[in-house]
Amino acid sequence: MTVTELLESVRRVEVRTNRLVNDTMGGAYLSGFKGRGMDFEDLREYMPGDDVRAIDWNVTHRLGRPFVKRFREERELTVVLAVDVSASSSFGSANRTKREFAAEIAATLAMSAAKNGDKVALLLFTDEVELFVPPRKGRRHILRLVREMLMFPPKKRGTDISQALGFLNHVLNRRAIVFLLTDFLHSDAGVVKREAGGASVPTSRLAKTLALPTAGRDVIAELGLTNTRHDVVCLHLHDPRESALPDAGLVTIEDAETGELLELDSARSAVREKFAAVNAGRLADLDGALIRTGVDTLRLKTTEPFAPVLQRFFEIRRGRRRG
Repeated sequence: MTVTELLESVRRVEVRTNRLVNDTMGGAYLSGFKGRGMDFEDLREYMPGDDVRAIDWNVTHRLGRPFVKRFREERELTVVLAVDVSASSSFGSANRTKREFAAEIAATLAMSAAKNGDKVALLLFTDEVELFVPPRKGRRHILRLVREMLMFPPKKRGTDISQALGFLNHVLNRRAIVFLLTDFLHSDAGVVKREAGGASVPTSRLAKTLALPTAGRDVIAELGLTNTRHDVVCLHLHDPRESALPDAGLVTIEDAETGELLELDSARSAVREKFAAVNAGRLADLDGALIRTGVDTLRLKTTEPFAPVLQRFFEIRRGRRRG
C-alpha cells in the first residue's frame, strides 16, 4: 500500500468512526464507563447497603468493626486498546478482514474516548508484544493509532493473549479500561481453509479427530487477574465461516499461524455436522470460562454492523451500575 492509499484508508476510517460516535454511540461510552476509574479518598464505617467489595479487611480486623473504602471518581480515564494482529486476523469472509474490522471498532472506541477527554493507548500483539503506544490525547495521536492498527507489520504469526495481558499489568500504573479485541484462535487453534479458486475459510484447527481445543487456563487466569486490576472488556471478533464448513468437496486446511496442512472431504455431511458441533462447543466453553472470570464479553460478527451492538452493550453496563 502506498502512502497515499494509507492516508486515504486512515481518513476513511476516521470519517466513518466519527459519524458512528456522533450519530450512533452518543453518550453511551461516557455512561458505560465513567466512574470506574477511582482514586482512594478515605475510610468510613460500614453501613447496610454498602458494597461488601469495598470493605477494608485489615482495618476491620484491627478495629473490630467493619470499615469500607471511599473512592473519588477520576476526572480522566485511560483506555487501552489491546488488538490481536496474529495471522488468523488476516482472514475475512466478507469484504474486510478481522484486522480491518478490529481497527474500525478500536477507532470508534478511541474517538469516543477522545471526545470524552480521556487518554488512549494501543497494544498490538501476536505471541509477543509487537507494539505499545503509551496513552495520550489528541486527534494526531488517535490517527497514529489508526495507522498502526491498519498497517503495522507483525513479526510473529502466533497468539499469546496471556503474555499481552501480563505486559499491560506491568506497564499500567493506574486503573484503566482495557478493550481486548481478539478472535480467541490461539496458535494451536486458528486455521484457514483454502478452497479451489483461491477463497479461504478460517476455522479453529482441525486435528485429525476434528477436536478443537479451547482457550488455555493461563489465558483465563490472566484475564481474571487483569480484571481485578483494571476494567477489562473482551470483544470477541467472530467470522461466521469459523462455525460452518461449506460443501466444497475435497479441501486443504492450512493453519494460518503454524502452516500445518490437512485434507478433508467437506462434501460429507457428517464432516460438516461434526465441524459445526465442535465449533459450537468451543464457543460455549469459551463463553463459560469468560463468564467465570467476571469479564464483560461481547461477540461481534464481522458480517454485521457493530455500532448498535456496542451501544446496547454500554447501555446494559450503565443499567448494572445504576442498579
